[in-house]
Amino acid sequence: MATSTSDIGDTDPAPGRARLPRPLRPFRTDQYRLLASALALSLAGSGMWAVAVVWQVIAIGAGPSELSLIATAGGVGLVATALLGGVVADRASRRRIIVLAQSAKAVAAGSVAVTATMDLLTPGQLIMVAVVLGIADGFFYPAYSALVPSVVPQDDLLAANGIEGVLRPTLMQAAGPGAASALISVFAPSMAFAGIAGVHLLAATCTAIMPEPGTRGRPARPGSPDRSAVSDLRAGFAYLLTTPWLVGTLTFAVTLVLVTVGPIQILLPFAIRDQGADGPQAFALALACYGLGGVSGSLTMSALPLPRRYLSAMLLAWGGGCLPLAVLGAADHLWVMIAALFLCGALTSGAGVIWGTLLQRRVPPAMLGRVSSLDFFVSLSAAPLSMALVGPAAAAWGSRPVFLVAAVAPLTVAVLAIALARLRRDEIDHPLTQTR
Repeated sequence: MATSTSDIGDTDPAPGRARLPRPLRPFRTDQYRLLASALALSLAGSGMWAVAVVWQVIAIGAGPSELSLIATAGGVGLVATALLGGVVADRASRRRIIVLAQSAKAVAAGSVAVTATMDLLTPGQLIMVAVVLGIADGFFYPAYSALVPSVVPQDDLLAANGIEGVLRPTLMQAAGPGAASALISVFAPSMAFAGIAGVHLLAATCTAIMPEPGTRGRPARPGSPDRSAVSDLRAGFAYLLTTPWLVGTLTFAVTLVLVTVGPIQILLPFAIRDQGADGPQAFALALACYGLGGVSGSLTMSALPLPRRYLSAMLLAWGGGCLPLAVLGAADHLWVMIAALFLCGALTSGAGVIWGTLLQRRVPPAMLGRVSSLDFFVSLSAAPLSMALVGPAAAAWGSRPVFLVAAVAPLTVAVLAIALARLRRDEIDHPLTQTR
């Protein structure tokens, strides 16, 4: 499917922009610059929320149980709307969905800033705000993923997904939390929520001033009244189940999330503590290096052409990237654990860049919102189960065997998926070579 720059709403780029390095080529178009700015601001707002809500809970005299309810409420809102968000993204203007989602997040965060300043904030309000934020993200992410191919030429999709892979850890794990901490230190938690409202309002503004993309990548029959949301969702499931490369990859993804999220989130702090290191600081350093690995892997992949054997390369990088997790249960030195996490983050994030590009290149535009939301839903559903199972598993067998399973199982399932779903034949029959 040939694509020209004019297909995405921009005329020929300026000569200076045409010479941009491959990882930065998506920024040649005005539409992508605005859309990427909206994503960056939204990610920063989410990172700020993670810090601000903790200190606001403390400021109103609440405790861990209330904070747990708030976090759970946000997750429930997200999971409950992820599939619906994909249906809506395939029926309505994706740009308007993003504007509405970011506006809702701005209003919700702003309400916390106002009531906290007036000493009227309650844990119940924070729970409701968390639900709103989760619901907004359930609509935002499918719409964003489905909108990218409308504003970026096909040959630049790998770079666009690499940019997202860089922005996510940088803003959610570093810049956003840092900005919130600074506002709380200088002013009060309420000002951090004012900052959150501000960045989401800016995200909505960036998307609002972005011209509506052309026909490429838009729903075939947006808002068609003769189809129900249920029938649209059923069609999305039918497409997934009859597409072998999607079945094989999502089966692998369920295994990956199920066996790795719990060990990293729950067991890693205790493994670091057993090294005799300063627990919180060492854990923060380990996670930071994991994120830096993700940034490195995303940048590297976005600078390279899409692999010819893209399905095999993606699954083997994802599976092989988990092998260093075996070190976490057996290492005698903290630096070895940090190096293993960096390598894991680099390989798995690089594979994630291929995955995002693969969805945008091979899934029909009118189906992309639903398939993106199904992918999102699978990951969201498996992560809580992983964290629930890892504690009993570690108590029964110890941490070392659990980390070993986390290291070996993904690569094993990746090899099986490649063979059983006949992905090597599929990637030959459906080449995604880049022409520029």
